[in-house]
Amino acid sequence: MSATVRDARAVRTRARPGEGQLLREEILLAAAALLDEAGDESALTLRAVAARTGVSTPAVYRHFEDKSALIAAVCIRVWESLGAAVREAIEAAGDPFQGLRHGAVAFMRFGLRHPVQYRLLMMGAPRPGDPKPEQEAAMACLDYMAEAIEPCVAAGVLRGDPQRLALRALATVHGCIALVIAHPYFPWPEDPDEFLDEVARTTGLGSAALGWLESEPREAAPGTAQYAESFRTWSAGLR
Repeated sequence: MSATVRDARAVRTRARPGEGQLLREEILLAAAALLDEAGDESALTLRAVAARTGVSTPAVYRHFEDKSALIAAVCIRVWESLGAAVREAIEAAGDPFQGLRHGAVAFMRFGLRHPVQYRLLMMGAPRPGDPKPEQEAAMACLDYMAEAIEPCVAAGVLRGDPQRLALRALATVHGCIALVIAHPYFPWPEDPDEFLDEVARTTGLGSAALGWLESEPREAAPGTAQYAESFRTWSAGLR
């Protein structure tokens, strides 16, 4: 045993009755630090977390049955701040359609600032045991998109079923995050925020255009020339 671990265990006294929640929080903080330092879950063992926290491995097991449960708890702990970030961005915009844009940017920025947690919760294979944490995290993401889209539908800028629109939006922003995390060697723009904003605007404007196109029956799909002329007219009206 290293001197560092011996010292950590020496200074930490046994938790008194009622302090279990405090120890659980310390374990989560230690696990989050190990996860961030390593960049993946390989270094996150219950033994390593126990050493970082200054407790015995059985003490960690009293709070988390296995590594998978600990990883899920660490990720969910970070995830709780995602909703606040998205809602704050939506409210600060002061306009439903711009709120969708800024909320989508906040969502993507969060995923890229927490790539390990995002990958584990949203991009990994279902873990053994209880898949509930991952499902709850994914459904929360869908709910955040729906919260941004519903005011746009009410204002008439978006048309269609809000849940289907939320699925489209989530597919776009999640795809962006996943692509950046999985393929960092792609020729990404130097300004990541500018690129995220372009993706967010594509999401909103694309859904708006599709909703209006599908609102009236058509005998045949418009051709390229017709689209080009219509987009020229449309964009001129928004300047």
